[in-house]
Amino acid sequence: MTAESSTTNQAEELILAPARSIRDSVLDFLLYVGGLADLGMQTIRQTFRRPFETRIFLNQLDQIGVKSLSIAGITALFIGMVLALQTAYALANFGGKLFIGKVVSLSLVRELAPVLMALMVGGRVGAGMTAEIGTMKVTEQIDALRALASSPVRKLVVPKVLATTLMLPLLTIIACGLGILGGLIVAVGNLQLSANFYMRSVITSVKYNDLASGIGKTFFFGFTIALIACYNGLRTTGGADGVGRATTATVVTASISVLIMDFFLTKLFLLISL
Repeated sequence: MTAESSTTNQAEELILAPARSIRDSVLDFLLYVGGLADLGMQTIRQTFRRPFETRIFLNQLDQIGVKSLSIAGITALFIGMVLALQTAYALANFGGKLFIGKVVSLSLVRELAPVLMALMVGGRVGAGMTAEIGTMKVTEQIDALRALASSPVRKLVVPKVLATTLMLPLLTIIACGLGILGGLIVAVGNLQLSANFYMRSVITSVKYNDLASGIGKTFFFGFTIALIACYNGLRTTGGADGVGRATTATVVTASISVLIMDFFLTKLFLLISL
């Protein structure tokens, strides 16, 4: 009977182990989302409280916006060039050269520029935020702020979230312009189209709704990326190894969140524009 009971218990354990693993994963996910929502509400509340950390905010604008111009510009320029080449050669039998301006401009404005800027800039900025706050957490600087009756959310989170939310749309606008310029270079240099024809095609193709949809999504992307980065930094444990894990988790989580949000925001803007 003892052997039979042991065998039965082992069988039950094998059956229940996957269910427990799934349950624990779901609970961890819900706790993570709840923590993010709570930090988001605190951030919104602290944003409207005085005094505002102007110096820290301006420094974040420089770190997030100005120092990301190079990666944003290079990415957008070559994506525009690749789009022009692919359009011309893939649709060569259907007069694809005539549609280069339309394809490049609409693809960049609606989807590629917002998403690529969120992924590229978000990865750089998010990793930096998590590493900075995570290092402060494991070295007990966050606890020191609380001991001095200073809010870590107002000092650290609010300037980063606000700066990312404001700068990502600006970087996306610059990326759209550079991507269209990249398409122009290929259209004129490789495909022997006139610059006037290309630019007229771009101007007539891009509508207000396209700009509003593409740029509007980046406000949500910026807020989410910065919030995830700060939250992962504030919950970092385990010294230098923990900072590395938190940084990796930020890049992965932020990237997946951007792609998921892009689908639902695209549907939302399409419904609004109807």
